[in-house]
Amino acid sequence: MKQLKISVDEVLIASFKDACAQSGLSMAAVLSGLMKGFIDGKKRIAVASGSRAPNYTTRRQRRAAISSIVLQLEQIKEHEESYRDNIPENLRESVVYERADELVSLLDEVLDLLSQV
Repeated sequence: MKQLKISVDEVLIASFKDACAQSGLSMAAVLSGLMKGFIDGKKRIAVASGSRAPNYTTRRQRRAAISSIVLQLEQIKEHEESYRDNIPENLRESVVYERADELVSLLDEVLDLLSQV
C-alpha cells in the first residue's frame, strides 16, 4: 500500500466523511474504487487540458456554481428515489432499501443546507 496526500476543501472532506460513514464504506475504499473506475474507463471524467481553476471571486460566480451543484444533486436524488421506489416489496426491509432511503434523506439534507447558502 502507498499513501496519497491531496489538498481538498474542508467542507468537501467533511461531507465525504459523513457520506462514507453513512454508507458503511471507508474513504480509502471509495477513493480506490473511483481511481480503478477511472483507470478502467468505467467513469469518464472530462478534464480540459490546460484549463485554469474556476474563478469564484464574485458573489454571482459563487451562486452560479452552487446553483449548478444543486441541479446535479437534484438529478441524483431523483435517480435514487426512482431506484428506491422500484425495489420490490419483499426487499423493502433489506439493507439495500435502507441505504437507498438513507441516501435520499441525506441528499434532502444537503439540498436544504445549500438552499440556505
